[in-house]
Amino acid sequence: MSTSRLSGFYNLSIEQRRAVLEQQGLLSAEELATLAGAPGLVAEQADHMIENVIGVFALPVGIALNFVVNGREVLVPMAVEEPSIVAGASFMARLARSSGGFIAHVSPPEMIGQMQLLGVADPQTARFAILEKKAELLAAAAEIDPVLKRLGGGPRDLEVRLIAESPIGPFLALHLIYDVRDAMGANAVNTACELLAPQVERLTGGRVHLRILSNLADRRIARARCTILLPELAFGDFAAETARDGVIAAWAFAAADPYRAATHNKGIMNGIDPIVIATGNDWRAVEAGAHAYAARSGRYTSLTTWGKDADGNLVGALEMPMAVGIVGGATKVHPAARAALKLMGVSSAAELAQIMVSVGLAQNLAALRALATEGIQRGHMNLHARQVAVAAGAVGEEIERLARLLVAEKTVRVDRAEEILLAWRNAIPS
Repeated sequence: MSTSRLSGFYNLSIEQRRAVLEQQGLLSAEELATLAGAPGLVAEQADHMIENVIGVFALPVGIALNFVVNGREVLVPMAVEEPSIVAGASFMARLARSSGGFIAHVSPPEMIGQMQLLGVADPQTARFAILEKKAELLAAAAEIDPVLKRLGGGPRDLEVRLIAESPIGPFLALHLIYDVRDAMGANAVNTACELLAPQVERLTGGRVHLRILSNLADRRIARARCTILLPELAFGDFAAETARDGVIAAWAFAAADPYRAATHNKGIMNGIDPIVIATGNDWRAVEAGAHAYAARSGRYTSLTTWGKDADGNLVGALEMPMAVGIVGGATKVHPAARAALKLMGVSSAAELAQIMVSVGLAQNLAALRALATEGIQRGHMNLHARQVAVAAGAVGEEIERLARLLVAEKTVRVDRAEEILLAWRNAIPS
């Protein structure tokens, strides 16, 4: 793809947008039809994914534009119901383009499998017994998944922690560090823990109770940073310095206060979750890891940092766990997930994580900039008004006309929209 800067894309019809993607060779007509819901995921396929299936549930899929990640142009599919998210991320990506976009990198895809060891007479002696046989245990774990081994993955380390205080008294927690390559990794790690448990029990005389992956994937970290040149920040009545300093002050609130940090980090996940969903990954796992990581110091705080460089430009960074994959699970089963991965042109889980963390940073900036200047509601309500118009029963050209009127009145409510529609349809002046 030559550029993700598709000027006027917003003003095109759905059919015209699809035509642009097809003309650029990004998706075939069949893949675009999948994203359009025909055929997409059908109930018969869904019946093999979860229990008691009665149907499928759809979300809007939008394209975030303007992203450059590590020098590569990227179109980003986002499955989300909330207005302003796609537009906000796209606009912030546009501001970042003049300084090269987003620089992102990830650590090795190492996940943690936990084994809870109970019933040992002396936890410290049991810990030493495990560590003395670490090489043998890792060698056994390496043979569990021949495909993963061939791809360069497998066990990397085995750590043993003493949980000295708990409601049931002291016990040991074993951490199997496992490189899962391009998978999210839950199945591989859980299988490895299950198969190692009997050997651990023979070594220690204890009982391995829980054997489960940890979603605090703090060894699988994704990082992104960007620079927003100072002139890019000026708009309307707001000087560039005012906007920059407002963003930094808004971030400082989240850094210092957990009540603000919860909403601040939710804004980051507004950008990340829609991509996780669109690609068939586990958004609940990514959410859990992000919020646990935000509290790793013992106090919940911001996942991002914002400041200014020596030239006065705004600089931001985001660091968080990112356990996502491009193989296995719904990423291969769901037709729309396959199309989403193809649209981004990713060939590894690392690339996918780099895009996600970049979009999270952009989305965070969109929220902070709005909060620090004109307020979060203005842009959000402009887009939300269309949903309200539809909910009130507007159809066709009524939708945009009604939305504009609601925004102008500053009464974006369903009851008011219904009143206006009734007046229109009864030819009574509103």
